[in-house]
Amino acid sequence: MEIITNNILFGLVLSLIAFEIGIFINKKTGVPFLNPLLIAIGLIICFLFAFKIDFNTYNQGGKFINMFLGPSTVVLAVPLYKQMALLKKNAIAIFSGVFLGSIIGMFSVIGISYFVGLDSTIIKSLIPKSVTTPIGIEISNQLGGLVPITVLAIIITGIIGAIFGPMICKVFKIKDKVAVGISIGTASHAVGTTKALELGDTEGAMSSLSIGVAGIMTVFIAPISYHISAFVYHLIG
Repeated sequence: MEIITNNILFGLVLSLIAFEIGIFINKKTGVPFLNPLLIAIGLIICFLFAFKIDFNTYNQGGKFINMFLGPSTVVLAVPLYKQMALLKKNAIAIFSGVFLGSIIGMFSVIGISYFVGLDSTIIKSLIPKSVTTPIGIEISNQLGGLVPITVLAIIITGIIGAIFGPMICKVFKIKDKVAVGISIGTASHAVGTTKALELGDTEGAMSSLSIGVAGIMTVFIAPISYHISAFVYHLIG
């Protein structure tokens, strides 16, 4: 086992195998809760615990996955380019929807966090939960949050969005493809976008657009939102 784990590609190969198993289970069962990413995370954790492998050993190869986070986000611009005419036609509705979605997402997590009595550092870490990981990490550093908590929050948010996003749209009878894509992308970034791409090209394109726009907006709005919320909280308290 040491010969295998000491190989720098160990973490990378383990991650790929776990994710492929997750995809296989998801396709075979068709159960939304069995998200491939969620399954992969569970399998990797169980494997590391079972063979008593520390995280640093795994991360020697696992960290290479982080190198692809940025490029993978940029690749999502391809379906957007194919729907450029639709973007121009619905520009005002799209950008206003992303803006309001980002604002509501940040203020809701701040409000709930203050209500349950979370520490300010934790709150700062949770604010960028709905943006893609590379942007979320930078926002967390900017606010003074804890990056590991931010990454965990982003992963959980993405998985929840991918699972419940389409369900919520059906419950509230949201049938417009642009609206579905914008809502999923704004709330659950790249993980949600993978689900939106399964729904259709238009949904995927609008969702991928939301990732970039929501990320840029959050960079500027997050510090303002936190300071306003902190001021109001202390004023009321």
